[in-house]
Amino acid sequence: MERVTHHGRDTAYRVSDRGGDGPTVCFVHGSGGSKDIWKAQARVSDRFPVVALDLSGHGDSGDLDDSSHLDDIESDTGDSDTTAAPGALDAYADDVVAVAEETGATVLCGNSLGGAVALWVALERDLALDGLVLAGTGAKLAVAEPLRDALANDFAEAIDLLHEPDRLFHDAPPEYVQLSRAGMRDCGRAVTERDFLTCHAFDVRDRLGEIAVPALAVVGEHDALTPVEYHDYLADGIDDCERAAIEGAAHLAMLERPAAFNAALAAFCSRLSTTST
Repeated sequence: MERVTHHGRDTAYRVSDRGGDGPTVCFVHGSGGSKDIWKAQARVSDRFPVVALDLSGHGDSGDLDDSSHLDDIESDTGDSDTTAAPGALDAYADDVVAVAEETGATVLCGNSLGGAVALWVALERDLALDGLVLAGTGAKLAVAEPLRDALANDFAEAIDLLHEPDRLFHDAPPEYVQLSRAGMRDCGRAVTERDFLTCHAFDVRDRLGEIAVPALAVVGEHDALTPVEYHDYLADGIDDCERAAIEGAAHLAMLERPAAFNAALAAFCSRLSTTST
């Protein structure tokens, strides 16, 4: 594991490079997650280097300084749905840019919240990119009220809701579900709620035409959290965007069907390598 220091905090990341000569891909996890969801993507590091980071407050990374990132964006009403989210999105984008610049990554692959962060980097940061992989995500990521209520009041219920059928998983082995639950508990209620509020506030539907790099929208066919139509919308709104569906998977297709996910990712990165030569 390696670290980069920026904006007064450390961001942890892991690199896997088995001699691949394709573009370096930086993987960004979703709400309440960590870099560990991308372990199976290390299998393709013989084709392109793989970097997976922990966003601030997750895994092995330091957390945000609340005074600098969150206090200045509370609404006049103090409504919890409008606090913290925009500041966290910018801070998470800073994490990704710092790791990408440190490792030379030119492709961002984000799942769910991580997809929102990748889109935000492409739209708001001066980072040279060759491509985006938007996995189980959307241009708008509204969070259902029952989940928001559970995140505020009963974290165990929130974890149960997310692990209902065809949300995070379609038909994963029980140990995957157990590890997912444990990982979310380790992340904690406060950070996980911050993540989902960040998603709830996210909406770049009117800006997709600004994305100037090739993209791949990849979705588990059973994903009820960010369904197939979200990815159709991305493919329609981004000038150069392919769509791929992963059979037998839900929201965490990279874990549930890693071979199919990696094949779609590798084909996209190969296309980028061909285009750039």
